[in-house]
Amino acid sequence: MIDIPLVDLRAQHAQVADEVAEGWAAVLERTAFIGGPQVAAFESEFADYQGVAHCVGVANGTDAIELALRALGVGHGDECVLPANTFIATAEAVARAGATPVLVDCVAGTGLIDPEKIPAALTDRTRAVLPVHLYGQAAPVELVRAAAPGVPVVEDAAQAQGASRFGVPVGGLGEIAATSFYPGKNLGAYGDGGAVLTSSAELAEAVRLLREHGSPRKYEHPALGFNSRLDTLQAVVLSAKLRRLEGWNEARRAAAARYAELLADLPDVLAPEVLEGNTPVWHLYVVRVPNRDRVLAALHEAGVGAGIHYPTPVHLTGAFASLGHGAGDFPVSESVAAGILSLPLFPEITEEQQHRVVAALKAAL
Repeated sequence: MIDIPLVDLRAQHAQVADEVAEGWAAVLERTAFIGGPQVAAFESEFADYQGVAHCVGVANGTDAIELALRALGVGHGDECVLPANTFIATAEAVARAGATPVLVDCVAGTGLIDPEKIPAALTDRTRAVLPVHLYGQAAPVELVRAAAPGVPVVEDAAQAQGASRFGVPVGGLGEIAATSFYPGKNLGAYGDGGAVLTSSAELAEAVRLLREHGSPRKYEHPALGFNSRLDTLQAVVLSAKLRRLEGWNEARRAAAARYAELLADLPDVLAPEVLEGNTPVWHLYVVRVPNRDRVLAALHEAGVGAGIHYPTPVHLTGAFASLGHGAGDFPVSESVAAGILSLPLFPEITEEQQHRVVAALKAAL
């Protein structure tokens, strides 16, 4: 049995349960399940927290990326540059918008997009670059911009609520950003949810139109959109959690620092690097180890809920076989994927639990 989970959502829920119950009761009384006032309240609160002018709540993080791209006018025949080392949703959203994902490799120490690989990927059809703020730390967006001058930057900020780069919160580093409120995120809903962040009133209005069937008013449809709205019950949960997010992120930083100390005596474990200028929020604590699959199995047998994020780079998935890539095309991403191991990390993790995790890892190695 797993007795140290990868993430403990029960412990987090206990802290907000009364507030959520009270908020849900108000929604049920009013029956404003779609577009209720709690949605607008959360959008305003989260925009302020992320330091942008506009937050548009949507149904999930994948929709958020697609809507951000479509708001920029990305569509059929266009290309978007993104890292091979990411969850498939980044590339999936590009394809759903009608564009072609153009992959580049990552940097070994951080797993983040390698800006030096971007210029060779640009063509006259490039319409956006999508740096991914992986595992809770920001991609070097300023270097991405320098590598692709004049190309809009769409941040995939699904794993980085509260992270910053040189003091600027993620979500405000590019023209527009997408985030996810999947339950396991640093700011997680009780189901799916997402948001688009931007300081452009024009882009925000375009996303609002597209998320509502392309409709500014009932039965008027000047644009082809689809249904992707953040529901009111989820907004209640997110507002309650947002008020605690900074404290939770600080607890994650403390836990990450403790892991770094505990792992220092294990030469076979490659701890994660933090890019200069970054203040990460440690959505995941990802190390690299030899014989990863054997180590993972041993950890599970010892009751440690470790995981892998992500075992297969985008170019090696069946979903994107049509891009024509094969093994060896993005060697750093492939090497990273073969050795990564996510250790349990959540705000409530105890020092004793972390000692047990590292002891089990040492035994497995």
